[in-house]
Amino acid sequence: MIGRIRGVILDMDGTLIDSMSIWHEIDIRFFAEHGLTLPEGLSEQVNKMSMEEWAVFFVEEFGIRKTPEEVIRRIEEMAAGYYATQIPPKPGAAAFLDMLREQGIPCCVATATYRSSAEAVLRRLGMLEYLQFVLTAEDVPGGKTTPAMYWQAAQMLGTAPEETLIVEDALHCVQTAVAGGFPVAGVRDASCPAQEWAEICRLADLHGDSLEELFLPVRQYTTGVFGQNTQNCCEM
Repeated sequence: MIGRIRGVILDMDGTLIDSMSIWHEIDIRFFAEHGLTLPEGLSEQVNKMSMEEWAVFFVEEFGIRKTPEEVIRRIEEMAAGYYATQIPPKPGAAAFLDMLREQGIPCCVATATYRSSAEAVLRRLGMLEYLQFVLTAEDVPGGKTTPAMYWQAAQMLGTAPEETLIVEDALHCVQTAVAGGFPVAGVRDASCPAQEWAEICRLADLHGDSLEELFLPVRQYTTGVFGQNTQNCCEM
């Protein structure tokens, strides 16, 4: 059961920023560079893999004549322009970060995205200054396929897992966070299939269609002052 929250670990893509659709575009462009057509559903499949896993998958499954390291670097190059200039914030992101700052709750970003892209978009959108740090899959091998990234982030925040809220939009990340002993708030992204969203609602302690919907319940758990509007996932 969720208790007093003293730290928050935020996902970035699909949670703080509206970026999920651009990864499908990047996949299409990358395959086209190699004379290939992107198979239907592949973007969703690789989204659940770590950076290293999908690079090896691209090379071995499709015979791409690059090393996994070259694949990782090329996709980083392709993503850079989107993150530096185009991707917008999700509704309520700025207000959510403001609320955490006002409550004195330390927060960070834990993301599977490249550090260069993550810092570029967070700086451009004015979010970087709210964060204690940004942790990426380049820092923690395996990304979010195990709870290790969340455990390391909580340790760096100085909070125990049970008092550190994870805010995520993807089912596989919610499952990883729950397995790691963290309370979880699920936020819906347009890319999330209805069946996966239903499972997020079953697993998460809190959920909302946007960060705006999570604002009040999260604030109550950070202050320890509860009103009638506090809702858990099963009640919303």
